[in-house]
Amino acid sequence: MATRSTIMDTNSFRSDAGGELPWPTAQLVRRRERVLGPSYRLFYRRPVHLVRGEGAHLYDADGLQYLDVYNNVASVGHCHPRVVAAIAEQAAALNTHTRYLHDRVVQYSEDLLATMPDEVDQVMFLCTGSEANDLAVRVAQAATGGTGVIVSAEAYHGNSALTSQLSPALGTAQRLGLDVRTVPVPDPLRTGTDEPGAWFAARMAEAVADLERHGVQVAAFVADSIFSSDGVFPDPVGYLAPAVEVVRRAGGVFVADEVQPGFGRTGSEFWGFARHGVVPDLVTTGKPMGNGIPVAAMAARSGVLAAFGESIPYFNTFGGNPVSIAAAQAVLAVIAEEGLQERAARTGARFLAELRTLTADHPLIGDVRGVGLYIGVDVVTDRVSMAPSTQVALDLVEALRDRRVLTSVCGAGGNVLKLRPPLVFSDDDVDWFLAAFADALDDVLVPDRP
Repeated sequence: MATRSTIMDTNSFRSDAGGELPWPTAQLVRRRERVLGPSYRLFYRRPVHLVRGEGAHLYDADGLQYLDVYNNVASVGHCHPRVVAAIAEQAAALNTHTRYLHDRVVQYSEDLLATMPDEVDQVMFLCTGSEANDLAVRVAQAATGGTGVIVSAEAYHGNSALTSQLSPALGTAQRLGLDVRTVPVPDPLRTGTDEPGAWFAARMAEAVADLERHGVQVAAFVADSIFSSDGVFPDPVGYLAPAVEVVRRAGGVFVADEVQPGFGRTGSEFWGFARHGVVPDLVTTGKPMGNGIPVAAMAARSGVLAAFGESIPYFNTFGGNPVSIAAAQAVLAVIAEEGLQERAARTGARFLAELRTLTADHPLIGDVRGVGLYIGVDVVTDRVSMAPSTQVALDLVEALRDRRVLTSVCGAGGNVLKLRPPLVFSDDDVDWFLAAFADALDDVLVPDRP
């Protein structure tokens, strides 16, 4: 586990790190530091001041255009006109809490559940993925009578008091819960197994046994099926299923955290868990659901939800309000009408293939892996040891930023470039990234070239 947060601190601006910023940027940074809490982070050694977005592109205060290869929040593209119009129309009519009848909320619930397995038949709305995962764990504990939760070794599942204790990616300053156990994810470069499914199931069995040895009944295994914070490990297809079966045999349930892989991002399936042939007991989603409007959901098998729902009233003032639901409904419509799942599959396959060709013989790139529009580039010190190289990864991120291409890092070593652009990413955008990345690789290898 990292001393610092791999997802928050690795690629963060530090005002004491030296380096001169342009005067307007420096002034805004100083104002920000004066009034915002110190837990906040900015990206990059030279922060970017963004003022506008469109599709997969962003624009700074000087009018310069950037390529967004990181933002899964704006899943159907920044400021999509269909989503903007839906928000404005509903805001002009009504926005209130969820204790009144509203047809739009019911219609969206039906439409969302229609994208899921038949067994997942009820849904509850919230504002953030953190809230959704918080509720899912409470539901799992009520359904099973257990308190133990198992997560991956570098997971991030939220920032509430409960979910932060399930998020080792926040760093060692954030303690995990006493009833939380972590399992490593099979890493093709470093695990050394030809059977990742069996290997992962064995690690899961060890975690279950450790909980039971301490008198703790397992309640849930919570997993992002693409294991994004761990370093992006989507394959092989199906390797997650044996581990889920271990948890169910022990009396626990499977919570699929779909904030990262959901809504068509993997291309092959609408939900990431479907690639592994499993039907979750609970499904959570957040960021991409409303294209930037705060809305999240926890969907469930009604039998799993019953114990919680019949004993504890749940009310979230803004969760599932008509304006947020209007945005979410527009996102579903855009994904379907513009064929964005198919586009993620097509564009993502080309992106992955071209990246692999570009880096095939590069001494600092150990692996390029991914599915759809979610790709990880594993940066190493050399191809013999395959040791993670945080510094080279950061140098690449900064070199890309200098070429107005925005991304960041993940993984326990903070050494995996995380490429997850909006689903509207085009072939031209792929070309832009490839040219910038090739140039950035040259800079990192030969930093003092003229």
